[in-house]
Amino acid sequence: MVTCGASAPASPTFQPGPLDRRWRERAEWQLARPMPEPSSEGATRLVVVAAHPGDETVAVGGLMAVAARAGLEVVVVLLTDEEASSPGSLTTRDGRRAVRSAARRVEAAGPAVHRLAPSGTEHRLGLPHGTVRDHEDDVVTALVDVVGEDGPDTVLVAPWRDDGQADHDAAGRAAAVAARRCDATLWEYPLWLWHRRDPAQAPWADFHLLPLPDDVQAAKDSAVGHRRADVDRPSDPIGDESGPDVDVVAHARGPFEVFMRLGVAPDDSLDRLHDAVDDPWQVRTSWYEQRKRLVTLSALPHPRYGRALEVGGSVGALAADLARRCDELVVVDESAAATASARAALSGGAGAAPAAHDPDLVRDRGRVRVLRASVPEQWPSGRFDLVVVSEVGYFLGPERLRRLVARVGTALADDGVVVLCHWRHPVRGWPLDGARVHEIWQEESALPVVATHLEADFRLDVFSRTSAHLAAPE
Repeated sequence: MVTCGASAPASPTFQPGPLDRRWRERAEWQLARPMPEPSSEGATRLVVVAAHPGDETVAVGGLMAVAARAGLEVVVVLLTDEEASSPGSLTTRDGRRAVRSAARRVEAAGPAVHRLAPSGTEHRLGLPHGTVRDHEDDVVTALVDVVGEDGPDTVLVAPWRDDGQADHDAAGRAAAVAARRCDATLWEYPLWLWHRRDPAQAPWADFHLLPLPDDVQAAKDSAVGHRRADVDRPSDPIGDESGPDVDVVAHARGPFEVFMRLGVAPDDSLDRLHDAVDDPWQVRTSWYEQRKRLVTLSALPHPRYGRALEVGGSVGALAADLARRCDELVVVDESAAATASARAALSGGAGAAPAAHDPDLVRDRGRVRVLRASVPEQWPSGRFDLVVVSEVGYFLGPERLRRLVARVGTALADDGVVVLCHWRHPVRGWPLDGARVHEIWQEESALPVVATHLEADFRLDVFSRTSAHLAAPE
């Protein structure tokens, strides 16, 4: 076997007869549940993530055909060009031939997909084989760009996160994060499971089966055969076939496809950012951030509030200023690193901003609580006179943002105030930008806007059931 570098995973060993029988004869197949067709759940789009060219045809070809026939838009996102796909293949011994083989694989993927979904489209990231793990954040961003705000109408299908092949696993993890950010329905498909695991180790209870009608199965077999013929041309030397591709294709010819619905993944990207950089947005030192806080504070209609909530407090810079105008302040953030930094800042500890070294604030810090929580799912008890949502709305996704609007509405006092403040420039990796956050909030909230501050860099809106009438004579 030729060694192709540490990043190239080894080919699985495939024994068609014994392995197929071991899987085929398992009684656990009775545990598998039917997979609903995407159209039956109201979806209008099917987005298929393929780590390598051909994965989508072999593992999900039947689903693509079923979705296309039901009128769904079918999109394939191809992550790699697979130039090092087969460590035992002769093409990996010659750079020019490796490039030629990779190009044929990518070229073959398109026609195979179109045999199953004639109007389907493709997006190609062009990552080198074996490097998806190093580009997971980029894959998340690409998938978010494809899905956008259409997540609730989208079925996202990706490799199983525990498939046993590095690129497959990384693609699955990235898709799980993208599904969370976009509120998409996520299904995962096994590919190397059949060749890497003993059947006794399979997650049988998670299996859902999609039966393939005879004509769909025939269309899939044709697409798989077309791809094989296009990749393995007669001019290739004997022994130059792709090992894993031959193995997986042999297993793919069957009357059903297997999927798992395991749920979306926790999104730790902001936590990792706060771990890597103590103050990632320089909110303590940047004049832009300091001035924005002054604008926010000056926009508050009343000089003082009883009980306030800040959603997405980050390192506590705004909280330190809000605390001086509130009898009680609750600060929530999803990031453990951010909440730890905020607690230190609000108690005058290490890394605190100069404004946080306030003797009254430090002495009365019991009236300021910093909580690690995912809103709106985890919500502090009680009613609030003031809710501040600053620079966090786009990190929630469309549906979570709508749920946050509703949750704030039920938790706000009758004469309460909501302040919304967000960056107006593009936000990569999430489906919303600041403008959409404010649009959605106004669409969903029963509160009218009583004040707006608009600059090139940020927008601030104040919502309230009652106008402050600050200019009225006392």
